[in-house]
Amino acid sequence: MGYRVAVVGATGAVGREMLKTLAERDFPVSEVIALASGRSAGLEVSFGEKSVLKVRNLETFDFKGVDIGLFSPGASVSALHAPRAAAAGCVVIDNTSQFRMEPDIPLVVPEVNPHHLKQFSKRNIIANPNCSTIQMVVALKPLHQIARIKRVVVATYQSVSGAGKEAMDELFNQTRAVYVNDPTVPEQFTKPIAFNCIPHIDKFMDDGFTKEEWKMAVETRKILDPDIQVVASCVRVPVFIGHSEAVHVEFESEITVEQAWDTLREAPGVQVVDKREDGGYVTQLDAAGEDAVFVSRLRRDPTVPHGLAFWCVSDNLRKGAALNAVQIAEALVEQGLLRKPKAA
Repeated sequence: MGYRVAVVGATGAVGREMLKTLAERDFPVSEVIALASGRSAGLEVSFGEKSVLKVRNLETFDFKGVDIGLFSPGASVSALHAPRAAAAGCVVIDNTSQFRMEPDIPLVVPEVNPHHLKQFSKRNIIANPNCSTIQMVVALKPLHQIARIKRVVVATYQSVSGAGKEAMDELFNQTRAVYVNDPTVPEQFTKPIAFNCIPHIDKFMDDGFTKEEWKMAVETRKILDPDIQVVASCVRVPVFIGHSEAVHVEFESEITVEQAWDTLREAPGVQVVDKREDGGYVTQLDAAGEDAVFVSRLRRDPTVPHGLAFWCVSDNLRKGAALNAVQIAEALVEQGLLRKPKAA
């Protein structure tokens, strides 16, 4: 017995990771359907080690009879096709920003707010949060449970894979160009990304923050607690895979470093690596290909009455996107919220 699962945006970096994650976690499928734009129809993508899927055209695909749709095609495409799939009875788990802040669509990180999944039947759509938000709230949730969080100040160092395959290609090509003294012309980013950091992700808003920074604030409040104040500075760095964050948290009551260590070590989805010695912390290279949210360099923040600071790292293509989406599908199964699967 298994579910019919459609992966929308199957030729993109996140779509390929979704297919890989479904296979690795042995999600119960009777059929997996790879969907992308018409120009990608006919291409082949891998599902597991032995299966190859031929990509079908999203524009003409009929979602009737599909149980789950894992969407990562871009916000404008999801805006058009996710409601169409949902109306056909397919439960949509959307990785884009299109539906995240709509009040009747749950925004879910399974380790943090799985109870919100019960709200999905209003629209048949569940939103996957922003990659940088996901890893932060996974680390914050267990701490919030023992000493309520008042304020979060976070600076992110986000890899180019968060902007897609073309952005990864641009970093590679620009890096090579620097070594052979060729000119570097930015196309995916506003400035050269090789050997550079760009404090600009997504569009600028009227208040001077970027939309990425706004997402982290409003998504954290929707997922974790509407009373938490968040201010973010989001930076694109010349790393292929993995987002890292410097997080400073102010709590309403006393919390010691030792309490935080003990709590995080027991938290689902979190791995503490904090040896306070050379190399005793996790970097993006360490986290690439891993499922966990890693916490390092946990310490007291002496500038506020009840403060902690820590370093947080995760693979943005996995926990920041594909893995979280598949975990949502697994939670739907565990909670009995999906219709019964059909025989393979």
